[in-house]
Amino acid sequence: MKKIKVGLQPIVSKINLPTVLKTAILPGDSKERLFIATQVGEIFYIGNGEIRTFLDIRGRVLELGVSGRGYDERGLLGLAFHPEFYSNGLFYLHYSEAGTQGPGALSQSFEPDPCDPSTLNLKWSNREKQYDHINTVEEWILQSNGKPKKRRTLVNVRRPFYNHNGFNSLNFSPETGKLVLTTGDGGSGYDPFNLSQDDLEIAGKIIEIDVSRNTHIDTPPIVTRFNELPASIQETLTVMAKGVRNIPGISFQRFYNGYIKYAGNVGQDLVESIFSFVHYKPIPVTQLVRASHMNTYIGNKGLINFGWRGWEGAFPSAIVRNCTSNPDLDENIIAFYNEAVTLSGSRLQPLTSYFHSDTRPDKFGGTALTGVQPYMGNRIPGLTGSVVFTDLAQKDSSPQVRGALAYTNVRPSGKQNDFSVIETDYEFGSQSAYYVNLGANLNQTRLYLGVYGSTKVTDFNQGTIFEIVP
Repeated sequence: MKKIKVGLQPIVSKINLPTVLKTAILPGDSKERLFIATQVGEIFYIGNGEIRTFLDIRGRVLELGVSGRGYDERGLLGLAFHPEFYSNGLFYLHYSEAGTQGPGALSQSFEPDPCDPSTLNLKWSNREKQYDHINTVEEWILQSNGKPKKRRTLVNVRRPFYNHNGFNSLNFSPETGKLVLTTGDGGSGYDPFNLSQDDLEIAGKIIEIDVSRNTHIDTPPIVTRFNELPASIQETLTVMAKGVRNIPGISFQRFYNGYIKYAGNVGQDLVESIFSFVHYKPIPVTQLVRASHMNTYIGNKGLINFGWRGWEGAFPSAIVRNCTSNPDLDENIIAFYNEAVTLSGSRLQPLTSYFHSDTRPDKFGGTALTGVQPYMGNRIPGLTGSVVFTDLAQKDSSPQVRGALAYTNVRPSGKQNDFSVIETDYEFGSQSAYYVNLGANLNQTRLYLGVYGSTKVTDFNQGTIFEIVP
């Protein structure tokens, strides 16, 4: 693939860790503005060359980085503007609620042992007490006086662990007009309870929400499974995909009369994966619940399955251990053999993958996928029509940490493709530069990169937003 070099043009600096970068046109305005949501709960926009506060919900967001850890995957996770935001002022938030901290679902870290079947069949029990926090999805409106106001709560979801909540987790589908919520598998590692493959679990799914329907429920119950939801809420939901580990949102690229959907899956030990698909058949949640009550199999033909936890991208999920007979070698064991076999024919193959360790001179060893966006502009001709992605931190970057920027293309045959690194000319100096987010404008002709100087959400004001330019 062609080597491409780009520039990074700073837009704003000294902000908190950004989780969402996207544009919208404010009611009564004439310009497309860049909106920046931060993990701690701030939403800014760039207006007339200066940064302005759109909404501050820090008081509503769970206290982050507690227990001396600093690193956190909770907080303000998603922001989406209604397709008719300019006229109706509606927008949507996904965040971890203040005051909901729990003890977690397990007392110790989890690792499957293929020689101990009990570790492969754990159940999340006593969910009302053994959980980490609660995430909420809300509808807000920008009032005529310019002040945002919450209108209603769409869903409240109890989460087993602090990590794998998804991020950049809300978007609107240009195909269906529905709000798309991307959820991670609930956290820990290896998906201890296999929530991502259970049709009734909200965790590990890509879900469409019909926000045009009024459920007439002011305070939805706090749930973990679809069948715990009232019927009026179930009727607003369809499941688009399952088998998700952790996901930096979903994006849509115009393709003839339809759209290519792109979604990344953050890896466990081996590989980071970018998936693409055009055709899918979402399953109404009411149908899933009905099938469960009747103990019948409805089939998942047309439902996208990323394959987790049996598969990590294109590979069976593995446990990597040191060989006892030779410490210089690693022993690789398939973590969930039966699940890998069962899913081998029904899962979606990734468009491309990159490894955590790669010695090839034109590649990089990655850490975690943090953004996937199509580029439809012509200012950077080599990227036109491609899909661009970011990784948090290259394994081989030194002495300071540097994130990675890369791209790939969909093949007409639909088969997997390679990727190419995008070089940048920006000099970050002695500061670490973690690539934490990738965003785009409305017509995908501009790309925005969020960079942070630390992985700790408690290290404040270390963020810079760049536009990726020729």
